[in-house]
Amino acid sequence: MTREAWPARHRFFVQNPLHVGDFPCLDALAHQLAVVLRLTPGAAIILINGDGNEYLTTLTTLSPRRATGAIVAARLSAADPRLHLTLFQCTLKQDKFDWVLQKGAELGVSCFVPVVSERSVVRPLAALAGKRARWLTILREATEQCGRTRPPELAAAVELNAVALPSDVRGFIAWEEAETAPALADAVAAALHAACDHTPPLALLVGPEGGLSHAEVQTLVQRGWQAVTLGRRILRAETAALAGVTVIMERSGELGQHPV
Repeated sequence: MTREAWPARHRFFVQNPLHVGDFPCLDALAHQLAVVLRLTPGAAIILINGDGNEYLTTLTTLSPRRATGAIVAARLSAADPRLHLTLFQCTLKQDKFDWVLQKGAELGVSCFVPVVSERSVVRPLAALAGKRARWLTILREATEQCGRTRPPELAAAVELNAVALPSDVRGFIAWEEAETAPALADAVAAALHAACDHTPPLALLVGPEGGLSHAEVQTLVQRGWQAVTLGRRILRAETAALAGVTVIMERSGELGQHPV
């Protein structure tokens, strides 16, 4: 069955294993399917569970409290990113951080790491732990919306002085004061060229609303990070995060068309 032939546009993430021929219980989705979307038995939906596949499912029974379906076909996703990009985002005010998670997931970020820096608005790690459930929901819903099958990983929040960069990862710091540093696009291109026969995992670190201090950047550079610029204009933290992710995805080919 070709991608164009699939008669479904609504996508839902479920936790259980899925296989063609299964008849999954979808009670947890029943209210949304029946009341919000007003679907009826016989309608087609797509289920995902993080295994890399999409599962075309026909609703067999549906009421506001009960729902079952029949999985009739499966295919590999064309939307899961091939590049592994980790976004180390210093904490922002709630709605801004939520926005970075949602849009970053849509663009293809593989892992988010909340970071507490010197000028972060939200500082206690314990307070950030209480936001984890909402953040995971945002990432799951963004995954459903954008066509991915694997939700991004959400790492535990860390203090900036505890941020570690694995030896096989190329890390970039988007810093508004990096006047003599290379542009992010050029730095990414150089990293990909140096890797030759493979695409190395990349990481991007973006500061909070008040920016990173000189001391913080110098410490990160000493640990292997490279300071880069996003251009001549000063961007808000959330804008810098998404602009940086977009540049990396474009340079690595993630924004092009890939056949299934």
